Amino acid sequence: MKVAYPRKFNGMGARDIFKQFVLHNRELHLITLNRYRYNEQHSCAELTGVIEKLNGKPPELVQELSRHVCDEARHAMWLTDLLIDLGADIGKPPGVSYIGEFERLLDQESYDPEVKLDDYLIAALVSINVTEKRGCEYFSAHIKALKEAPQTTENIKIRETIAKIFPEEAGHVRWGNRWLAQLVRKSPEHRTKVEQAKCKYSAIEQAAFESGMDIMAGAELRRLSNLLEVTNTMPVWERSQYFIQHLPQTLLAPELQMTRIQTAQKAWQRDPQSFMEKFVPMFFNGLNNIQKQQNKSA
Repeated sequence: MKVAYPRKFNGMGARDIFKQFVLHNRELHLITLNRYRYNEQHSCAELTGVIEKLNGKPPELVQELSRHVCDEARHAMWLTDLLIDLGADIGKPPGVSYIGEFERLLDQESYDPEVKLDDYLIAALVSINVTEKRGCEYFSAHIKALKEAPQTTENIKIRETIAKIFPEEAGHVRWGNRWLAQLVRKSPEHRTKVEQAKCKYSAIEQAAFESGMDIMAGAELRRLSNLLEVTNTMPVWERSQYFIQHLPQTLLAPELQMTRIQTAQKAWQRDPQSFMEKFVPMFFNGLNNIQKQQNKSA
């Protein structure tokens, strides 16, 4: 069974992002931790929804999902306690929501577990699996970056909290892989469905991840490119409806525009000179990057 791994963003892996940006900016570091908290908290609701749809079948999976909910709730509690100890905000994180984008891009078609149990299981397990893999990538990179950073009391406290969470997140990936492997062994048709689901949900996850990272000029075009990539993972007869349905919000992206305004305001208030010398060129460099990529592809 093919294994799908998270892709880099703009040539940068998670370790590069932590070393170059996150750990040098306390405000951004605390926002990152709050995003972890928000995602773990939100996962509880999503997993509970899956459990309710399964309605007790298969009992082994419902049991493991229930334990998964318990793990995610505990992670959210640890991160909440950490953020409060650090005097940080625990409201909804600013910026484009990774979870919100992921859910927006999900196909509206939902399999009825009572009619097509295996199809529902494949969709649910793959979508959970791809987001858990991204979480593992970031927790691992975060821990490593903190080990190499100055060993302040705050950095140690953050590292110890994430180090408690990481092994359980890795365990969630393993049980997801195990259940998908069981489904693959049922028949060649099941194998094909699992591989197709991996392509689809990996593309959706990558698009959601990049939307949460990219506010620079040209981001709308990159979001459009990602939407096309997701669309192309679907059967031909589903593509046009999916693309048309998701196109308006992809291009208009009200959350993206608000994030840009808020980020620009903060940068200006902090240092007007730096805003003109660094932020503005960096913002428009996003458009230059996409033009370079298009020229390279041509």
